[in-house]
Amino acid sequence: MKLVVIDPGHGGTDSGATGNGLKEKDVALTIALKTDWYLNHYYKVKTIVTRYTDKYVSLGDRSKLSNSNNADLFFSVHCNAFDGNAYGYEDYTYTSVGQTTKNIRETFHNKVTEVLNKYGIRNRGMKTKNLAVLRETRASAILVETLFIDNVGDSNLLKNSNYIEDISKCYADGIALALKLEKK
Repeated sequence: MKLVVIDPGHGGTDSGATGNGLKEKDVALTIALKTDWYLNHYYKVKTIVTRYTDKYVSLGDRSKLSNSNNADLFFSVHCNAFDGNAYGYEDYTYTSVGQTTKNIRETFHNKVTEVLNKYGIRNRGMKTKNLAVLRETRASAILVETLFIDNVGDSNLLKNSNYIEDISKCYADGIALALKLEKK
């Protein structure tokens, strides 16, 4: 059975980005836990969540948890922030990854575009970046930036329970499709 480590970004003393009454750590936790629920409810999969509550977990400990359990995928949930004017969705892999990770991310990203299109969200694309959790994790790893928390339009979606359900379910379906998980 495939193992997915779901990582709600930030937490505890690390709020992550803030904007329009939201904290990244809270939004990331909500989406990650819903994604975990959808994965476990609809698919044959094993999951580990790096935090279930508002607590601080170091970047190193997040990677170690994935590596020590030989995860098939490390999935990190975040929200973006820039200057209040940037908006949309993007996802990341490490700067140099193998074909397996590229294929997983492309399949996942293509599935996510369904929700982006439904809500008229700008698709900022598939990107690479030298981020610790992507670099230090041996499993295929994807980091999602679920909209810009400091953009009014994006933050209104992040406050919309229908959007949160849709994106969480789509993340789960995208992971399932990419990893070829069996339905329950």
